[in-house]
Amino acid sequence: MKPHDQFAKNYLEQLLSPLGTVEISKEVSDETRQIDLFFSPNPEPNRNYLGLLGRIVLNTVLIEPYRNP
Repeated sequence: MKPHDQFAKNYLEQLLSPLGTVEISKEVSDETRQIDLFFSPNPEPNRNYLGLLGRIVLNTVLIEPYRNP
């Protein structure tokens, strides 16, 4: 795993943990593969926490951090 990929996953995990459940490198069905981050929000999300990112994660979401080299 590349350093940026690991950093992005850990950073998002720390940011999103207060709002719900975060699973890193979760395997998903379809074709066998992994997603970078699976987030499931708590039942009563705080809409103002983390600004735009907080609004994005009001529902279950898959996140794939990307860095343009």
